[in-house]
Amino acid sequence: MSLNYTSNSFLAEAKAKVLDNISNEQFGVSELADEMHTSRSSLLRKIKKQTNLSASQFIREIRLQKAAELLKETELTASEIAFEVGFSNPSYFTKCYREYYGYPPSETKTKKIEEYQVLQKTEEETKEVAIKATNINKYIIAITILSVIVIIYFFKDHITSPKIKVNKEKSVAVLPFKNLSEDNSNLYFINGVMEASLNNLQKIKDLRVISRTSTEKYKNNPKTVIEIAEELQVNYLIEGSGQKIGNEVLISIQLINAKKDYPIWSEQYKYQLDNVFELQNTIAKKIAFAIKANVTPKELALIDKKPTENITAYDFYLKGLENQNEKTEIGLQKAILNFEKAIENDSKYADAYAQVAICYYYLDENKIEKKYLDKLNEYADNALLYDATSELPLIAKALYYINIREFKLSIPYLEKALEYNPNASSVVLILSDIYARVIPNTNKYLTYALKGMQLNIDTNDSISQSYVYLNLSNALVQNGFAKKASEYIEECLQYNPNNPFASYLKNFIDYANNKNLKVLTNKMLIEWKKDTLRADVTQELAKLYYFQEDYENALVYYEKYINILVTNKIDLYPGENIKIAYTFYKMGFSEKAELYLEKFKNYLEKDTSIYKEASLGMLYIYEKNYDKAIEAYENFSLQDDFQYWVVLFLKEDPLMRQLESHPKYEETIKKIEMQFWQKHNRLKQTLKSERLL
Repeated sequence: MSLNYTSNSFLAEAKAKVLDNISNEQFGVSELADEMHTSRSSLLRKIKKQTNLSASQFIREIRLQKAAELLKETELTASEIAFEVGFSNPSYFTKCYREYYGYPPSETKTKKIEEYQVLQKTEEETKEVAIKATNINKYIIAITILSVIVIIYFFKDHITSPKIKVNKEKSVAVLPFKNLSEDNSNLYFINGVMEASLNNLQKIKDLRVISRTSTEKYKNNPKTVIEIAEELQVNYLIEGSGQKIGNEVLISIQLINAKKDYPIWSEQYKYQLDNVFELQNTIAKKIAFAIKANVTPKELALIDKKPTENITAYDFYLKGLENQNEKTEIGLQKAILNFEKAIENDSKYADAYAQVAICYYYLDENKIEKKYLDKLNEYADNALLYDATSELPLIAKALYYINIREFKLSIPYLEKALEYNPNASSVVLILSDIYARVIPNTNKYLTYALKGMQLNIDTNDSISQSYVYLNLSNALVQNGFAKKASEYIEECLQYNPNNPFASYLKNFIDYANNKNLKVLTNKMLIEWKKDTLRADVTQELAKLYYFQEDYENALVYYEKYINILVTNKIDLYPGENIKIAYTFYKMGFSEKAELYLEKFKNYLEKDTSIYKEASLGMLYIYEKNYDKAIEAYENFSLQDDFQYWVVLFLKEDPLMRQLESHPKYEETIKKIEMQFWQKHNRLKQTLKSERLL
């Protein structure tokens, strides 16, 4: 079964690099590409062509071959060897080894039938390890993703993978323009022309325009047009160069068919500074025409709209953008000064007001004490006063509401911004996060997550890539796309096996595909042992025992969970207090049961989520008011966009099982399930029609 790579110099070198890093579990495709001094896409292509394996399969095969050698030549156990060859999970190592060789690691050494049967039995128990779980907390994964998504957009790059389907037919990326001026201080102006051209193209809904953060890395990059286009998953690339000489702007630009690597349109322009907006608008329209994009009259009007009539104000504005892109506090302060100078020259310059507001947002971001809220709001309001039909003023006002945690109020501004700029990737990513984290809506979460992935194609590090895949797999499984979620959580782990939330989420995704509570409990016990002070994992483990009516173990972990909350002075998952109350009740601690039942009732009084009726149903069951419970669940069945976990775990709850003898129980459960799957099928059709799935 093993393949010999020594006859091929490229594969031999690649194998040597893997062996040099054999015990490093984080050594994956990106790291191998770096070691081989080639692009990720080039590495994938060469390995696929010469071995018919993916790059990750190639690496795994080498790890498994090395494992076989160590099993034969050393006295190390299979678990020890798993770590030696870069597998952090011995059970997963055993699974991969069996799939590759046809027998488990232990048989490599001993070939004894008895040992094999014992191991096979153990493996079958562990293999169940991917399967049945609790109502994965609606917020824990998404909370982590917030710090990655909203912050990452402006301060990091994003990605998709070659596996993600994208609409390449009318897809374009604008590469960083080259500054041909002898005076490097003019670079800001050339960058500004490039960014304005990009922004004009983004207003065309019929185009998929890659974000600037995804193309910035190709400045002075030696990669070929074909390589860049493959990495960015686009059919067209725009290259440009220019210089500012006195009162004139000289621009050379070409649109390249990336498949054939030849320019299908090129032009040289010489414009007076006063006519720079005409230049930017002409470039956008010429490119759209060459790509045969459908440009609506409304989009043409948006492209032709001048942000200001004052070229001096515009010059300060471009300087401010350059400072803003430095991504530092000092850079933001310098940017504010330049944007304010732009406003001094044009007191109605809406985009300049908006950019000041955006700078204040980032100066306050993640700060407990918000110093700039009033200024943020003032500048955002001024931006909207002078122009409410561009995306920047709308984004600025939305960021104000986000900073004061009025997320619902931010949504209309963000959605309106997308009407004026359908390719505004920052808006798409923020909406994805909001619908994942604070206003749970599984449908919109997944839709915006997929759109965001298509606009933000590439990133520079495995950590960020891992979190982006984590986000997408979480959105997919919440909407019932469990098999797709499995693909992306594996990608997440490939990029960063130590992602603290990936294995946690993978356990639940596996459950969604296979379903076995006992196995999931074993897996989450392993997860808990990695960090016994994690409140999220401790609570989930307790709940798993609770679902199995193992109240003794449930109480052990619920008490550990309670101690974590008390020690850290935090209050997490108040909706779970009814399970804690019932566990105390079943173990004979009636006073503590009443205490946590009261906590749950207090939570219910403030609950405005779509899950309130389901929570009320649990309370009615606890109080043995079964008719009221059925009524509550029938009301809940009318809700939309609830998570797949409800469908998977509702019947596992011991409280819920008390309703099984009720004449309307089966009918009510079917209503809930039918509501979910109807929504799932509608979403599936919508995503397919928009070429997102």
